[in-house]
Amino acid sequence: MKSFSVVAWSLLVSSVAFAAELPTVPAESIAEKGEVLFSDDFAGSVRPKEWHRVVPTFEFVDGALKGTQTRDVTIPAQNGKPEQRAHAAVHGLEVPTSDSVVECRIKFDGATMIDVEFTDRKYAGSHYGHICRAQVRPDKVTLIDERDGNMKSEIYAIKNDPARKAEVAKLLVGRSATFPLKTKLETDRWYDLVVETVGDEMRVVLDGKPVGYLKSSGIAHATKSKIELGVAGKSGWIDDVRVSAARRR
Repeated sequence: MKSFSVVAWSLLVSSVAFAAELPTVPAESIAEKGEVLFSDDFAGSVRPKEWHRVVPTFEFVDGALKGTQTRDVTIPAQNGKPEQRAHAAVHGLEVPTSDSVVECRIKFDGATMIDVEFTDRKYAGSHYGHICRAQVRPDKVTLIDERDGNMKSEIYAIKNDPARKAEVAKLLVGRSATFPLKTKLETDRWYDLVVETVGDEMRVVLDGKPVGYLKSSGIAHATKSKIELGVAGKSGWIDDVRVSAARRR
């Protein structure tokens, strides 16, 4: 059988989120910031050792991190080479966290999506150790519990089977939430992004306004060993990254 495309799978996840009643976004922060675990304003010429490439290409330009998706088309398996799926550009940050507050500035410059993701490569219960993520698009914000949702091993194994589409959709209920933005984000303008994860809750704030919230079991994964910043499309900018330990307010 032909597998779902990346676009089709994203649409399925989003449709499940829209179909469910959206949770209320807390007006106040759910996290109390503690120790600063990492910060980088990209002002110097030498990058902190915690940064590393995951899926190219990212580059440091004019005191900021610029991501450009180059794997934008799925290439079928051929001539003995495996299929190469379309994938956002990803830059990794080796900063272990449990509960945390991630702050940064983002700018859309042709990008269709910019996100903050948490992973645990040693966790075998989800594809490639994906735990949870917050995705920002020009017109909406999506929060996803990947550990117990779309990347859970049992779900990931059947998600490419069209005959089990309804089954997958049922399993994903409550594992993601998509919130339309009241005002579409502008191109070539910087926005302040804050992603809070405390226990089984994740909250997103954009330019000081709470715009997204999800409560789901996978978010509570205690060993989020890596933070990954992703950009889909051409291009997205990230600056003034700051990661702080947190506890519930």
